[in-house]
Amino acid sequence: MAASYKVVFTGPSGSGKSTAVQTLSDIAVLQTEATASDALCALKPSTTVAMDYGLMKLPNGDKVHLYGTPGQRRFDFMWEILRRDAKGLVLLVSATAVDPVADLRLFCSEFRPFIDTNGLVVGVTHADQSRQDMAATLMSALQQQGIAPRVMDADARNRTHMAVLVESLIFSRAVVPGLAETARRTTSSPI
Repeated sequence: MAASYKVVFTGPSGSGKSTAVQTLSDIAVLQTEATASDALCALKPSTTVAMDYGLMKLPNGDKVHLYGTPGQRRFDFMWEILRRDAKGLVLLVSATAVDPVADLRLFCSEFRPFIDTNGLVVGVTHADQSRQDMAATLMSALQQQGIAPRVMDADARNRTHMAVLVESLIFSRAVVPGLAETARRTTSSPI
């Protein structure tokens, strides 16, 4: 019988959550985008207001359900709803954010009970645009919070990068045969 896994992508606005779900999904992604109406409109024209949903089909018949949360705190009621029954959390943090460490701390604080029982992996997006080794900085911040520091640079547009994050998360809880092979089967190239 095929297994089914649920993974949640979270992080601040502009960190790459919607892109990551689109990159991994083997079906058309359900998105709940609305026009940005606050200071966020300077960063991007639209934002997720409820969730993104996609599905990754593995060669053995298993499925990974991919959920992306809204990044803005005013939609945080969706964070609790989307994390129910999830295997773990992929936290995306942009290396070019004003304060990536503060972003990390906010989301770790908000999701801490979930992280402690289900696991966390952090993907540092836009790392190629930063002079600082943000992965090392965020690893240190996680260690200070007593959270296992699984952090890696990752391009949300690259299927292999995103699959490695998901694989790292799920392998910490259960074996999912075929995830890496599925990622290598179709790799998107950076734009």
